Amino acid sequence: MKVRPSLLVETGARTMVPTLLVVSAFLLVVGHDSPGGGFVGGLLAGGALLVVFLSGGRAAVTSMLPVPAGAILGAGIMTAVATAIGGLVFGRALLDAGKLEIDAGWFGSWSVGSALLFDVGVFLVVVGLVSTVLLQLGDPEEREE
Repeated sequence: MKVRPSLLVETGARTMVPTLLVVSAFLLVVGHDSPGGGFVGGLLAGGALLVVFLSGGRAAVTSMLPVPAGAILGAGIMTAVATAIGGLVFGRALLDAGKLEIDAGWFGSWSVGSALLFDVGVFLVVVGLVSTVLLQLGDPEEREE
């Protein structure tokens, strides 16, 4: 039996999820220089997925994900491992951080470090794991095998 959540839960989810995702992206981007990072950002994005799950069930989570949860998890592991061994490729230590300076004219100078790429990998791993767990919860008849 499918029970529709209350209007209050649906409205709360519609307002909370975009805010949680924006704060999650912010924590991901600034986390390699200050508190935050891929793990914290991934947990917050996972919290947004949990809110979607509570308001709309497994179908809502599946429709929100652009690719299967396993693909997100795999992409995160590959990104983190590739970034970790990137230092070895360039003759430096494992997990050695590199930095790319970008001069953006009157927007200023931006620096992008390999730590950010590693954080993106960790972010994807956490989101993939939370998605996988949420998709395994609930009614067994609804599960995709």
